[in-house]
Amino acid sequence: MASQTAVKSSGSQSLARIIAASAAGTMIEWYDFYIFGSLASTIASKFYHTGTPLGDLIAWLATFAIGFIVRPFGAIVFGRVGDLIGRKYTFLVTMTLMGLCTFAVGALPEYAQIGEAAGVILILLRILQGLALGGEYGGAATYVAEHSPQGRRGFYTSWIQITATLGLFLSLGVILTTRLTLGDEAFKSFGWRIPFLISIILVALSLYIRYSLRESPMYEKLKQKRGVSKNPIVESFGNRYNLTYVLMALFGATMGQGVVWYTGQFYALYYLQNIFKVSLVDSNLIIAGALLVGTPLFVFFGNLSDKIGRKWIMVAGMALAVLLYYPIYGLMAAFAPKAGQLFLFPYVGYNPFMLGFCVFLQVVFVTMVYGPIAAFLVELFPTKIRYTSMSLPYHIGNGVFGGLVPIIGLSMINSTGNNFAGIWYPMAVAAVCAVVGFLYVPETSHVDIESDASVASTRTATPAKSSG
Repeated sequence: MASQTAVKSSGSQSLARIIAASAAGTMIEWYDFYIFGSLASTIASKFYHTGTPLGDLIAWLATFAIGFIVRPFGAIVFGRVGDLIGRKYTFLVTMTLMGLCTFAVGALPEYAQIGEAAGVILILLRILQGLALGGEYGGAATYVAEHSPQGRRGFYTSWIQITATLGLFLSLGVILTTRLTLGDEAFKSFGWRIPFLISIILVALSLYIRYSLRESPMYEKLKQKRGVSKNPIVESFGNRYNLTYVLMALFGATMGQGVVWYTGQFYALYYLQNIFKVSLVDSNLIIAGALLVGTPLFVFFGNLSDKIGRKWIMVAGMALAVLLYYPIYGLMAAFAPKAGQLFLFPYVGYNPFMLGFCVFLQVVFVTMVYGPIAAFLVELFPTKIRYTSMSLPYHIGNGVFGGLVPIIGLSMINSTGNNFAGIWYPMAVAAVCAVVGFLYVPETSHVDIESDASVASTRTATPAKSSG
């Protein structure tokens, strides 16, 4: 019955259209972040003059990290708005803010033109971008989940999970096309602005599609019953029982998912370019190829989580990452363009296919932890505070723990002189999260959110340990 109601409630809005509209905006959000990260080595010195290229790169990565650090604040602000006035209009606002900031980066004068003000303005734009992304994901995931039938929520929300990878894939495609079309010198001079500027077209199309959607049926039903939370922040984090589940989501799921995600995609690209000295074009093609092959696994594991549960798939993905990162990165060193610092394996010689295979293995871990997590978070909290409650642990896990992977990893490499020290941090975080998830995280796939149930809303006085 609940399943039928969820489907009927969407009326003329098919689930395919709902998913496409939600996914399009989220994909563009990630595209915006990835072009900023992928172009770090190319344009860091255009906005920062620290005296050395490495210092400029660190300053750029620190600015990049700021956008992630503020995401939890965006989750609180826009999560509250989403629970107070609705899902649809909130993610229209976040989409607009993100798009305008990205366009502004493409038009921003460089250090040579306005001095240190260039870096200051860039930081302000990154803060606004981070705030916007803090509200984007929770809205999209909640909107799709609240339209999905019972027993299929993992499958439908997993299509949202693909958008992050598609955003990266799109950014790589745009960067490579622009660079190959203009040539290296023109790209470094002015061509790097093009990926930022053309994002405004994608944003306009996404806003047009999203504006035609109606509000979530579950939220409308709650609103008609006058059950909308008057203070979702207090109810989410002031209630000690609900707060327990927020912390459980963070330390038992999202922080491990965050570091695995950023290591397997963004950080792998950084290692290829800066540690293993793979050329820009080759490194981007290696990442793009691994993602193209691995992306369907998001839906595979999302669908599998409907059948066997969310918890064990996510915990297994984190555990595999902890056990296999060292061998994988050791193998990558063996197939780098030039012999360098080796670990576990002798140097073989440059082999892009083997490097792509190593990145693909990391993408598999990413799909295991990321594919089911949207459904897991939605099912953990009740409708009236769902947007707020799920957004904060997700963005602390991804924005803080995950987003700091590059800057912490680079700092550890510099301080130790060990190229493999860069993966100690994600391994440690994933290990802690896997243990907490194994011992304390409950299974959520059985929850029927159509009846406004959730794990948190059906709790006893204290949360029980769960092994399945």
